[in-house]
Amino acid sequence: MAENADLLALLVEMKKSMEKGQEEMRKGQEEMKNQIQSHVESKVGEIKDHVNSCIEKIEDVQSVKREIGEVKGEVERKIEEVEDKVQGKIEEVKDKVQGKIEEVKEKVQVKIGDLEKRLSELEDRPINFPSNPDLTYSRPTVKSLTFDGQMSWTVFKTQFDVVSSANGWNNRVKASQLVASLRGSAAEVLQGIPSDKLTDLATIESALEARFGDSHLTQFYRTELKTRRQKPGESLRVLAADVERLMSLAYAECSQDVRDSLAAQYIVHAIRDEDTQHATRLVDAKDLKSALAYSMKYEAAKTVSKTSRNVRSIEIEDGTGKEKR
Repeated sequence: MAENADLLALLVEMKKSMEKGQEEMRKGQEEMKNQIQSHVESKVGEIKDHVNSCIEKIEDVQSVKREIGEVKGEVERKIEEVEDKVQGKIEEVKDKVQGKIEEVKEKVQVKIGDLEKRLSELEDRPINFPSNPDLTYSRPTVKSLTFDGQMSWTVFKTQFDVVSSANGWNNRVKASQLVASLRGSAAEVLQGIPSDKLTDLATIESALEARFGDSHLTQFYRTELKTRRQKPGESLRVLAADVERLMSLAYAECSQDVRDSLAAQYIVHAIRDEDTQHATRLVDAKDLKSALAYSMKYEAAKTVSKTSRNVRSIEIEDGTGKEKR
């Protein structure tokens, strides 16, 4: 019995101990559940805050996009307005410029017509100034010249001075004769001269010199030199003479040494035969005469050599009956 009582007491003690353990476990589980729930709720709150923040940012971005769209539309509208205004101004200016051009054209045509009429009258009758004895002159004994701007002004002026001297013209008569001699583009120069200066020789000659003086032909002569080539059948002597002529026109302001050196280069460049050109270039001549002399010697030697080969070929053919190869 005593053993049963002890066993029963032990069982009761164990039961109490188990119940106590279960209670502690229940409390631990409850506490853990509360901690987990609290942590989850905290995280959920943070996520909600982050989501709300993102939503606010998205709304801000959309708002900025709307504002950008509004600004873009306003800018495009302003640009269109400015383009319309600019186009309108351009058309207005074009109309005004066109009107001015037409007006100037009409005035120029009228002035040209007047000048042509006056020139025609000057050609049809002699110019007399009865009120001034200084202007009295006899009819020309040497035929007057004409100048259209195509020939050298320097050459024409030299000829005109000779004719003027032969006919005994004074400056006022020379001025009138010079005006009457102008044609084409040369006559157009008169448009820029005041009417009261059309009898002033110095004024007319200065205008023609500025327009047709040889100085404006310098570049033309230099270009002609650069592109000059010996023509088929043209001798080296004729080629050299033309190069020398162009050099005097294109490089008149240069020293003689410079002209000699350039002339030697230009004639070598102009030689048609490649062998002669190459041989003359190797000599490095210092002037035109040296280059011409060597090129003529080389050309002559080349001709003699060619003739000699032909003669030997004929001799061999006569002696063996076979043509030399």
